[in-house]
Amino acid sequence: MARQYTLVSADGHVNPLPTFWKEYLPKRFQDAAPRLEQSGEGDFVVFEGKRTPFLIIGSLAGTDVKDYKLTGTVKETRPGGWEPLERLKDLAIDNVDAEVLYGGGPLSASDPEMHLASYRAYNTWLSDFCSQAPDQLLGMAYIPIGNVEKAIDELRFAAGRGLRGVVIPAYPPDEGATEGGAIMPGDPNSERSYGDAEFEPFWQAAVELNMPLNVHLGARRADLRPYRFLPAMTGSKLALGEVVAVFVFSGILQRHPGLKFVSVESGVGWFAFCAQYMDHVWDRHRYWTDSPLEERPSFYMDRQVYGTFLDDKVGVQLRNVAGAHNIMWSSDYPHSETTWPNSWKMIEEHFVGVPEDEKQRIICGNVVDLYHLG
Repeated sequence: MARQYTLVSADGHVNPLPTFWKEYLPKRFQDAAPRLEQSGEGDFVVFEGKRTPFLIIGSLAGTDVKDYKLTGTVKETRPGGWEPLERLKDLAIDNVDAEVLYGGGPLSASDPEMHLASYRAYNTWLSDFCSQAPDQLLGMAYIPIGNVEKAIDELRFAAGRGLRGVVIPAYPPDEGATEGGAIMPGDPNSERSYGDAEFEPFWQAAVELNMPLNVHLGARRADLRPYRFLPAMTGSKLALGEVVAVFVFSGILQRHPGLKFVSVESGVGWFAFCAQYMDHVWDRHRYWTDSPLEERPSFYMDRQVYGTFLDDKVGVQLRNVAGAHNIMWSSDYPHSETTWPNSWKMIEEHFVGVPEDEKQRIICGNVVDLYHLG
């Protein structure tokens, strides 16, 4: 009997320990793989001659917000980030039925071959993680989109291993870039665009394999310096509007009506404005720009663009406005912004006065349909 779903988080995270690379990378790269160094000073990741303090800000579920800090030790983080059985226990504590999983991704290795191999290593690790409960742990593969042939190969591998969708950067990186791939957003001012013909085979393959495209957390690099962190976090949410516009105005979504695009952890309160304003500029500028669109932009948003939110009462209020229908709740576990272990409390606060069928669509139904659950 198929599992029944009541609450599904459309955005959760894995935080694999750096020790996994030595096991999953090809043998020729294992000696150069990142390693974890634990000392009286704290924990450090050692890689390519650099000794970097171990980041824990993305693994602090259950920690009092007054005790948040950027770096620390593995012992201070929640093991559900890398141990699947611990993850399932924490899902049960929060009464969440399933999660879509992001995070990790390829290495920013200086060796291009090692960087490319790290996609397969990470995706293999993630598929092993999800195999413990494939109807609850829904992994999103990272794809080397800079090279379309290799990207399609990795897409097919990921689908064959049971992963449910793919993560691509906000803008395509230069081919062969070792710092880019899926962990950096690419350059919005580059001459290279997802609207270019070279990417058409990849979009078609994603449709054939029922693998939605996911762009995670905005379209700019994160800035972890304390005096830059708060404005950068705010801007990262809104920057994805430009990426949505690229997929709409370039005609990608029109040419591939089965293709699904997901704006992840960017919030959704801006979706309605984005759709309305794209309609506005298209109405006025479609002729001299030779727009290929046969329908207004909001049509494609309603048909193919999805978004996840964590804390966004405005987005819930606008759920029935054009462009804002396909929104999905998330817990963001185990990140520092997570609603865990009080997700249902947050949901009740967000959905006061919302009809039950509309609430269920946002906290469960949309994600179940998108990723073909049940």
